[in-house]
Amino acid sequence: MLDPDEVSRLCYERFQQLPRRGKPEPGREWTLLAAVLQVTRKENPDSVEKEVVSMGTGTKCIGQTAMSPNGDVLNDSHAEVIARRGCIRYLIQQLHEAVSGRSSSVFCPSDQRGKWKLRPGVSFVFFTSHTPCGDASIIPMKDEQSQPCPPVTPVQVSHEGGGGRKRKADEPSEDQNPKMSRLDLKETEQVDRRDTEASESWADSTETSVETSDVVPQVPDVHRTGAKCVPGVPADPLQPGPGYHSTGVLRVKPGRGEPTLSLSCSDKLARWGVLGFQGALLSHYLQEALYFTAVVVGRCPYSPEVMLRALVTRCSQVSDLPAGFSVRPPVLLQSSLEFPFSQAQTELHRRDGQGRISPCGAAISWCNVPDQPLDVTANGYKHGVTRKVLGTPKARSLLCKLELFRSFLSLVSATDPSALPDSLSKLLEIHSAWRNIFLLMMSRGERKSLETWKQPSDLQTYWDYKQASSWYQQTQQQLLLQAFPLWPRSDRNLLLFR
Repeated sequence: MLDPDEVSRLCYERFQQLPRRGKPEPGREWTLLAAVLQVTRKENPDSVEKEVVSMGTGTKCIGQTAMSPNGDVLNDSHAEVIARRGCIRYLIQQLHEAVSGRSSSVFCPSDQRGKWKLRPGVSFVFFTSHTPCGDASIIPMKDEQSQPCPPVTPVQVSHEGGGGRKRKADEPSEDQNPKMSRLDLKETEQVDRRDTEASESWADSTETSVETSDVVPQVPDVHRTGAKCVPGVPADPLQPGPGYHSTGVLRVKPGRGEPTLSLSCSDKLARWGVLGFQGALLSHYLQEALYFTAVVVGRCPYSPEVMLRALVTRCSQVSDLPAGFSVRPPVLLQSSLEFPFSQAQTELHRRDGQGRISPCGAAISWCNVPDQPLDVTANGYKHGVTRKVLGTPKARSLLCKLELFRSFLSLVSATDPSALPDSLSKLLEIHSAWRNIFLLMMSRGERKSLETWKQPSDLQTYWDYKQASSWYQQTQQQLLLQAFPLWPRSDRNLLLFR
């Protein structure tokens, strides 16, 4: 049986071991933490190893206009997304070990050519220090001491999207550290994670109860999320109490004046329960999708019923999936241990004169790889970069689409051609044959013929490699058709880099 307190303790200890860079300033800044743990059960059933293989912090994502068609900007820096993308780096490294004939602690050969599967006894657990943003954070309040904003009463109803006062995390206080990032925030404006979510509730609970206790009797209320309903879904009713939000719907992360294209972490976790968390590229190499066996949440406002609705129930009826994919609901658990840098803990340790606390502007990624395990970012780029190096490798996060794509291509290059999975080998053979013909015609000076000769469809761009993962694409189609028909489609023009 998995002990949620042991899981959270391992994550907090791993965080404490990281360098200071990118961490919140104690008493001034807060952040959220997420991690992926590898669980290995030995032949002896009493012997179980648990290891943090990827960890992420962060509360922000960039606005729509700051997204790059070159894949060189990290769009979503919420802790859950950072942890998952760091895990992709770890899995690519483990596949490198496997295809090179070295021992991998994760993978062993399957019975299909070029495909790999998890070693017996290996599984993965997901941890997050707070309930995921979006649907999982719309939680009924148990008492007036856990309000995300002044509680709604019959005579005082807020009709603003956030349901109360908003953090101005991107507007530094007078004594806030101005060296957080040298990149102009206005150029790549970031948006806060939970404008009025449950994480803010504990910090404001005392003030709230004083302000409202002598006014009118309170009605039941819910913790609120800053994530907005996707286009096509009716807007939140904003009614008093439990009727403030619609539940069970897809949401995009909030923008401060500018919309984002990033789906909420609740929606992404639900999606990974069907598609797996390995993504389309690694699906080329895997016999079966990879699923989290459990999701553990740290101490915070929490509802088992809401977590079940947000992460499991919405996708539970999806069927007709191709081989290697299935609906795999994780076990949902909560720890009694709170993250030391949560908003509530930061507020408790704030000293007089420090000013109002705010979310940390940086996001940290750490994963268990030998080369550059640590990656600290802000505004979608490496932390501390100047405008002069934007658009160069020096500015890129190791987690951006372009860097992960190039790591994947390095894996393909390291794989013996005879051991490539069929989904890659056939198209790569076409590409090789076309290239040989192209070079031959060039050597003969047949440039006119080349001008009217179209290259056959093959693997060139990030989009091409994703689309060539046919079983993954079929699973995604079934998921969108049956569970999430309003899931916003990715703009193809943002995925054509190479």
